[in-house]
Amino acid sequence: MNAEASVAVVIPCFRVGARALDVIARIGPEVGWIFAVDDACPERSGDLIERDCRDPRVRVLRHAENGGVGAATLTGMQAAVATTARVIVKLDGDGQMDPALIPRLVGPILRGQADYAKGNRFHRFRDVASMPTLRLVGNAALSFLTKLSTGYWQVFDPTNGFVAIERRVAAALPHQRIARRYFFESDLLYELGQLRAKIVEMPMQAVYGDEPSSLRPLAMIAPFLRGHLRNLARRLVYSYFVRGFSPASVELMLGPLLLVFGLGFGGHAWWTSIATGHAATAGTVMLAALPIILGLQLLLSWLNFDVAAEPREPIADRLGDDPA
Repeated sequence: MNAEASVAVVIPCFRVGARALDVIARIGPEVGWIFAVDDACPERSGDLIERDCRDPRVRVLRHAENGGVGAATLTGMQAAVATTARVIVKLDGDGQMDPALIPRLVGPILRGQADYAKGNRFHRFRDVASMPTLRLVGNAALSFLTKLSTGYWQVFDPTNGFVAIERRVAAALPHQRIARRYFFESDLLYELGQLRAKIVEMPMQAVYGDEPSSLRPLAMIAPFLRGHLRNLARRLVYSYFVRGFSPASVELMLGPLLLVFGLGFGGHAWWTSIATGHAATAGTVMLAALPIILGLQLLLSWLNFDVAAEPREPIADRLGDDPA
């Protein structure tokens, strides 16, 4: 093992077969630990790696039952936390993520500039050229939901699984509460937001080959919506009424109330006017319009505060002693 190695890599393995061997072979010397997690893979990826891989950095972990990409990543992450690595990288075993990008991905974390780094396939227009249209639209919708539920308004491409996390931050996460399957990356961002961790993104090109993929962004919007609404409610209550209180908290309370009242009263007045044939008075119109205008203004003011409150400073050094 390279004495200078500072990175541990976690590779969830499910239906990846021999592709995982190629991924491992391309991992550079900056990585000192490689945890391949066989998530009850029907292709027996773990056995294949143990049989054909001679890299001394590799350790195979196994799940008796398939738990999903999140479960496999968390298993590997927990093993990596016990090492002396400074950064933990999640790298898929299907070859979509280039191991040569690992030094660029982990650089901001090693320099103390961030707690978490992730790939972004949407940063440059030319990187999106090869992305299927439906996947592009689905990812855009999922990205907006993620911004709303996590508070990371400048983060895009939430389903991108090429991520790196500072080991002490990984140890501080509530692993038992993080989603195990496709909602894993979005749920992880929510938990990082609760820790007030700083996130940076690395531009990368989308790669689509002949590897199988069971994630369909458009089809996942409905189930993801439930998770995001849950996280949004938890974030708003905790951030604005438990952990802190500010004028934005008042705006968040009054804005929706005024908006709902204005829309409800205005809708009722409009229906009554149609049913009776009598035009609404100026006072009735103002009583409906004014709460709507004020409610929208309060919500926009709160949104401005929420965007500005995105974490800007790394927290790793404030988490206490090194867990290893």
